[in-house]
Amino acid sequence: MKTLNTQVAIVGAGPAGLLLGQLLARRGIDNVIVERASGDYVLGRIRAGILEQGFVELVREAGAASRLDSEGEVHEGFNISVNGKQERIDIARCTGGSTVVCYGQVEITRDLMEARSAAGFETFYESAVTEIRSVESNKPSVMFQHEGEDYELNCDYVAGCDGFHGIARQTIPAEKRTEHERTYPFGWLGLLSETEPVSHEIVYCKSERGFALASKRSSTRSRYYLQVPLAEKVEDWSDDRFWSELKKRLPLACAERLQMGPSLEKSIAPLRSFVCEPMQYGNLFLVGDAAHIVPPTGAKGLNLAASDVATLYRLLVRRYSKDDAKCLAHYSEIALRRVWHGERFSWWMTNMLHQFGDVDVQGMNGSTLSRFMDSELSYYLGSEAGHRVMAEQYVGLPYEDIDCALGAA
Repeated sequence: MKTLNTQVAIVGAGPAGLLLGQLLARRGIDNVIVERASGDYVLGRIRAGILEQGFVELVREAGAASRLDSEGEVHEGFNISVNGKQERIDIARCTGGSTVVCYGQVEITRDLMEARSAAGFETFYESAVTEIRSVESNKPSVMFQHEGEDYELNCDYVAGCDGFHGIARQTIPAEKRTEHERTYPFGWLGLLSETEPVSHEIVYCKSERGFALASKRSSTRSRYYLQVPLAEKVEDWSDDRFWSELKKRLPLACAERLQMGPSLEKSIAPLRSFVCEPMQYGNLFLVGDAAHIVPPTGAKGLNLAASDVATLYRLLVRRYSKDDAKCLAHYSEIALRRVWHGERFSWWMTNMLHQFGDVDVQGMNGSTLSRFMDSELSYYLGSEAGHRVMAEQYVGLPYEDIDCALGAA
């Protein structure tokens, strides 16, 4: 068995793990990343790409924002269409100038990979983590296999950035964690195409036929989604069927601009809300999807992972620069405050924009819930104050100041 030593072991080389590693390394904190998949597989994960300003600033701090700054598209608003009537939420005006940036998660991951490689920081790809040991001690370790050999990675702290199905959360004893979960009675059927987007800004569409979303990856690549029952299968949806149904759910102006072409990728994703409390156990810290999942309505998943990274990064800097190990005990409570705000916003947007049919939801018939949500959406879209509420949450609540948060603890 080979033995390695580092200060922070990071399990998972998605954008959260890579961003944390890059930030720590630039502050002189040694770290090693272990990822079960290959680098090519990680880059093949097609995900959303609406980035809050806080995330953008973190990538700049990590020294990996060159392409993001040159190629990312600034969005000053988003659109909600209800039965064909479109309303724009001017987030820049409603928030005093705050915006979001459209830049694909795959591109963020590639930029961070290249920055880490160029700096010579260590990453083990295609390395299965078999166990995370002794996280209640001052010397935890990560056991993994790489190229047929067993490794023991000794460290001060472990960051679990390995997703919902990873080993990190399962390392916390079941009796020590509480898991909150809500599943939705529908999924999103997504299609990626090499076609010009119907709109520069995202369009959320609510119709009697169900929800649809028109988004973009670039000026020549579009991503569209349709609400479908969970029982649906991808193979039952030909490209022609998808385009036909999408056109019926889009507002007329978008439908007239819709360019149809062969799908580059097509998949169905179930929707769920999930939070694990606490987000830490001993010297193990959960980050991103390892601790929480949100439905994609509202574009909070990747951004909540970034806020976890920001919190853990700043606490680790304080720990090593000020020899303050006790500050890390507050990671979970600080991170969870923002997580629950993001969970609530995603849940709220999902409830307002989707059709629930006759499925019982939250103790009431789905059609009754839809009536309440129709009224709520009408109020918020018809009110300047309602626009501000949506805009402030869409651009992302500010990250907590760590020193202030610790002072109040």
